[in-house]
Amino acid sequence: MRVLVVSDALVKQRAEIMKKVIEQQRMIAEKMKKVRYKLVILSGKGGVGKSFVTASLAMALAMKGRRVAVFDADVHGPSIPKMLGVHGKRMYALPDGRLLPVEGPLGVKVVSIDFLLESEEQAVIWRGPLKTAAIRELLAYTDWGELDYLLVDLPPGTGDEQLTIAQLIPGLSGTIIVTIPSDVARIVVKKAITFAKRLNIPIVGVIENMSYFECPDGSRHYIFGKGAGRRIAEEMGVPFLGEIPIDPRISKANDEGKPFFVEYPDSSAAKAFLEIAERVIERVEGKGEGRSESQAKE
Repeated sequence: MRVLVVSDALVKQRAEIMKKVIEQQRMIAEKMKKVRYKLVILSGKGGVGKSFVTASLAMALAMKGRRVAVFDADVHGPSIPKMLGVHGKRMYALPDGRLLPVEGPLGVKVVSIDFLLESEEQAVIWRGPLKTAAIRELLAYTDWGELDYLLVDLPPGTGDEQLTIAQLIPGLSGTIIVTIPSDVARIVVKKAITFAKRLNIPIVGVIENMSYFECPDGSRHYIFGKGAGRRIAEEMGVPFLGEIPIDPRISKANDEGKPFFVEYPDSSAAKAFLEIAERVIERVEGKGEGRSESQAKE
């Protein structure tokens, strides 16, 4: 019979790791006390424009007077910095170990693994435990300051990053699920909704991206089908927050690293995001447009 012998050094090493993890979790809990509402943005599959929706919603909320930050938790494919026009910038570390977020348009704060990579070609080849550790450390050491909203942009699916965020951030205010008007996305969206319900995360609602193309004459063409997002929301008993139209300038702005919401504020898509932001405020804060509590105190 083989006897497993664990050295004192290994036991001590594991104890130190656990001590560090517990301390980081405590730091996260303390920092999150300064954030009024924490929302996670989910999608059941890739290619639905989830990160674009996250970036644009963040700016729409900022336009309505809210203090907003975005945490890009997509370790393998961080794209939030480019969509918010801050790609290539760096987070700064203070002598006491705190990390300062990068400030984007309209004062939106941004934190992403992208800011820590040496080049945009650098691949992050990490397994689950390393991804969890990276997310935990970024949340723990970032000086978020006082916020009305923290939006967490997650990768597609319901894997390591999603579970990590659900476990690390106390008192999540809810999740927003992004889909496209296609019945193909129906099953995976339902999985995302089921995931949120099983973890007792309130569902703020469903946003349908790429809903239709609007011609100059005002006519609408439903290229990918019509109403799938609304049908899914109704079937699952969750709110439907709105539709985002197709605009070729979205792709152009993203490729050029220019925030679409800022470049084309009068576009139908930008106006749709402002309407959706108002619905999010109503759902999360329980009130319509107006000043947040933090603003009212000023």
